[in-house]
Amino acid sequence: MNVAYYVMAFDHGVDGLTNYIDIGPEGIDARGTSTFTLEIHINYLQELHLGDPISLTCQLLDYDSKRVHYFFNMYHATENYLAATCEQLLLHVNLEERRSSPFPQGVLSKLETLMVLHRQLPRPEQAGQPIGIRRR
Repeated sequence: MNVAYYVMAFDHGVDGLTNYIDIGPEGIDARGTSTFTLEIHINYLQELHLGDPISLTCQLLDYDSKRVHYFFNMYHATENYLAATCEQLLLHVNLEERRSSPFPQGVLSKLETLMVLHRQLPRPEQAGQPIGIRRR
């Protein structure tokens, strides 16, 4: 698969997360808000081929009143190897004002519930890694 397919697969995973915490596509109609990706970092670890079955896991790393920081693992679904990871920072935005906007209280409550569970997980090895050429 080329880079576009990985990004698209991770983006579908983001839809699952945002729908779970009630800031998915239906929020655009209901509240006039959406989410914008501020930063994305993908690590390609082992090749997948177009049509390979994949599965994603998501771990919430942090959040505040307007942002969510999360991490995805992409696995080959039948061979169970880790193929890629994706770390992202997402911003909640008021679409009319085109400015950042605080999450509704219900969203913050869901994020806190999820954070309590995910704090118990080990932090992913690739999380927070800078990009660059390693010199020896």
